[in-house]
Amino acid sequence: MAISVVMPALEMAQENGKLLGWKKKEGEHVAKGEPLLEVETDKAVVEVESPGEGILAGISADVGAEIPVGQTIAWLVKPGEQPPAHPATSGATGRAASGKDSAGAGVAPAARSAPSHTPQISPKARRLAKELGVEISAIRGTGPDGVITVEDVQAAAAGAMTPPRGARAAVETAPLAQVARIMAEKTTQSWTSVPHFFLSRDVDCSELLKKQEALAPMVEKTPSLKLTVTDLLVRLTAKVLEKHPKMNSSWTGNNIRHNAEINISLAIAVQDGVVGAVIHRANTLGLPEISAERRDLAERARANKLRPADITGGTFTISNLGMFQVDSFLALITPPQAAILAVGAIADRVVAVGGKPEVRPILNMSLSTDHRVADGARAAEFLRDLADAIADPARWLE
Repeated sequence: MAISVVMPALEMAQENGKLLGWKKKEGEHVAKGEPLLEVETDKAVVEVESPGEGILAGISADVGAEIPVGQTIAWLVKPGEQPPAHPATSGATGRAASGKDSAGAGVAPAARSAPSHTPQISPKARRLAKELGVEISAIRGTGPDGVITVEDVQAAAAGAMTPPRGARAAVETAPLAQVARIMAEKTTQSWTSVPHFFLSRDVDCSELLKKQEALAPMVEKTPSLKLTVTDLLVRLTAKVLEKHPKMNSSWTGNNIRHNAEINISLAIAVQDGVVGAVIHRANTLGLPEISAERRDLAERARANKLRPADITGGTFTISNLGMFQVDSFLALITPPQAAILAVGAIADRVVAVGGKPEVRPILNMSLSTDHRVADGARAAEFLRDLADAIADPARWLE
């Protein structure tokens, strides 16, 4: 029996995915779990594995197309078997491709064919239309069944700003890449819907740098691995979070969910924005494992080869801009996480030690917290314990 290959739902509230390319050609054999296609989602570009074994056939989606979640885009068949004549849509999603057989999609044919004078528009497109001041009734939808998409709203907004013929345009605009556009939407959502508050702390990193030098040979005996300050911070933060479970919690809309695992998301800069790549169960990993996973995630993120599991499940985020010589900054929380730690550069400063001036390597940390999940005292206690762990890391890093 043929196995359908559908546009997967790789994250919550995902409506569409952009097909970037196939890892196999039509007619080639594919093993179950083998990378099959690349999809651009709200958070990153990910590799999607094959749902089964068979010969790739019946590809019905063009590279570069925005495809609704659940829509069949190809089939895996046995030798000599033909793919079904009409692509189907996954019943779990409740969506059907326009002009295609909708059997099993949960949509009655009569309902689909009934005329409607109310424009159908996705929630994201509706929000964007409101932000840009675009009248929905004036937009022609190009999505399945005439649904107005985000791209339709952007095109309508761009058309409204087009200067008259013969006039010189004062400003040139360029369309955002999917990752950059969604990053803009996510940061807007975070800043406007999450009640942030911020705490900051300077920490003496003398002992941390000594520990890095002492532990480096253990990690770097593996070729191409290098122990970084970020690796040390992932380990220390994960262990301190064990003492402060509220800071590892999530806001669900009405309640606080206490996450069973401590999964540290690292903000990684890519060509068109930033992605959060997750080190799962970081509190259970040693420094060599953390260093290897951090390096692997960074390389695959920049090569657009992240997998769905690499960008999901994060419970706490670290954003380190120290390599860019940034002294300090405030970061925006990634919902539904409760907090994000912003880390600046380690720089020599003159500080008072025992009443005398000394030059010490100082690190500034800023903690952004969702006030619905944790109050100022709880966040301050976490930041205090993390600062203490950085200042005296010996017992945490062994």
